[in-house]
Amino acid sequence: MPTNTLLTAIKNHLELSPTDKVIIEPITKGASGRTIIRLKPQGHPTYIGIHYTLERADSANYLPVAEFLRQNRFHVPQVLYNNTGRCCAIVEDLGDEDLLSLKDEPWETREPIYRSVFEQLDKLFYTRAPKELEFQPPFDASLYEWEQEYFYDFFAEYYVGMSSGETTPLREHPALKDLSQQLGASARNLVHRDLQSQNVLIKDNTAYLIDFQGMRRGRQEYDLASFIYDPYMNHSAEEVEKLLTLWEEITEERPIEDILTKCAIQRLMQALGAYGNLVTNKHESWYAQHIPTASALLRNLVEGTEFAEAILPVLDQYSAK
Repeated sequence: MPTNTLLTAIKNHLELSPTDKVIIEPITKGASGRTIIRLKPQGHPTYIGIHYTLERADSANYLPVAEFLRQNRFHVPQVLYNNTGRCCAIVEDLGDEDLLSLKDEPWETREPIYRSVFEQLDKLFYTRAPKELEFQPPFDASLYEWEQEYFYDFFAEYYVGMSSGETTPLREHPALKDLSQQLGASARNLVHRDLQSQNVLIKDNTAYLIDFQGMRRGRQEYDLASFIYDPYMNHSAEEVEKLLTLWEEITEERPIEDILTKCAIQRLMQALGAYGNLVTNKHESWYAQHIPTASALLRNLVEGTEFAEAILPVLDQYSAK
């Protein structure tokens, strides 16, 4: 059992006796496929225990990527104990406050956290990784195509209920093929891969990044689009502009609007595919509440573009569901 493995790990780390009491608190937030619990040893600080399997290709990347990021002074949890043989680790407990929990707070409260995230994202752009550190496969055309297929398979067909006969001509639309080729033509810089509000923890008014095991090379604009057009936060048009202005202030340049929009379209297709899979196949009903927002964001971005013909029929059928 993963919890027993983590219980053994914390007792080994703290050199506790078999009779010392440790309270276990499950953490169910997130969809990484890992077992994550809070460990509360009597007379000690709390810790986070992580147990993973190798069924997911990115699981084994967490520890080496965490070490790389810590060495380069990124704000990430400190790994205090790890046992790769048993696929478990004990990491620093940063608490439960994430960026999503500040969704309804005024801009002035959220702005320092946005700034902290952007400063780290900008730093990631310039950070060079050692040659021996292996990341996940880069964002090339085939990975973007996979995300599009994910959208049609798990959102259009599984969740919305469209038939494969309906989706086949849509998924083969040349505009989507061109999108994959264009975005996949550049994969030089490191990207978090899932930069959204649940993966930003807050400690001392500073953003700490988590769930970075999927880090790979790709376009910085993909991370930026994931963060700005996060369905969980549902930033208003005014807030989107404020975020872009903040990014420009930090980096001294504004993202190319066309590339940012295309990355946002790509990311929202991926997100809807993930939500459809989580709700329909894994019965994670919490994600259903975010499908209308993600759908609306995607609609606003594709209307009047070359992608409308391929994507709007799916969104229209979802709206009529």
